[in-house]
Amino acid sequence: MKKVTITYDTPLDALLAIAKRLGQYENKYGMDTEEFFYDYNKGKTSDDEDFIEWAGYYKHYLGLWRDVTEQLKDAA
Repeated sequence: MKKVTITYDTPLDALLAIAKRLGQYENKYGMDTEEFFYDYNKGKTSDDEDFIEWAGYYKHYLGLWRDVTEQLKDAA
């Protein structure tokens, strides 16, 4: 797996880009990301490179989501 570094101007830009990527996986595999992640954590999926990347993107998405919502709460 090749490591790629991408830089975004804001956490919201990164969140949107990752959401788009998650949507691509959902379309490819016909499964909602939350459903996939539940199955992945239960060991119900293979260790296919796509699944490992999908899980990584979702973990990143969850962290960014938390950060963005905290920033919005602080700004209010």
